[in-house]
Amino acid sequence: MAQFTKVNGTTQPVFALDVANGSIVGTANVAAQGPVMLSGPQLQFFSLTANAALTNAGNVNGYLNNVLQAIQQNGTIAFYQAGATAGTINLAIYPSGAYTTATLVAAAQTANATGGLNIGIPTGNVSATASFTNLA
Repeated sequence: MAQFTKVNGTTQPVFALDVANGSIVGTANVAAQGPVMLSGPQLQFFSLTANAALTNAGNVNGYLNNVLQAIQQNGTIAFYQAGATAGTINLAIYPSGAYTTATLVAAAQTANATGGLNIGIPTGNVSATASFTNLA
C-alpha cells in the first residue's frame, strides 16, 4: 500500500495570531485554548449604563461621540452598540488590557464634562462583559 508523508495539517498554528502562546501540544491543550479570532486582534468587552435613557438627552449623538472619543485615547473601539432606552453602550475594545472597568468609566465620564450633558455613567454601571443582541 502506498504511503504519503504528511507535511502539514497538524494541530500546530497555521495563522499568525495576536496571542503568542507557543505551539499547541496534544489534544487536551487544543480543547483548553478557547476561541480564536482569525479576523483581528483579541477584543475586550465592556458595557456602560448611563444614569438616564439616551432618548431623553438633548444631544445624544454628541454625547456618544464624546464618550467614544474619550475612550479611544488609550484603546481602539472595534465596534459598539448603543441602546437608547436603557442608556447602555456596549463596546469591543483592543488591545486587550487597555482598560479596566475603573479606567474605562473614568474616560467615559469626561464626556459628561466636555459635552455639557447631565447624563453621566456611574462607576457601578460598568461591566467587563457585553451582549450585542436585542439591546433596548
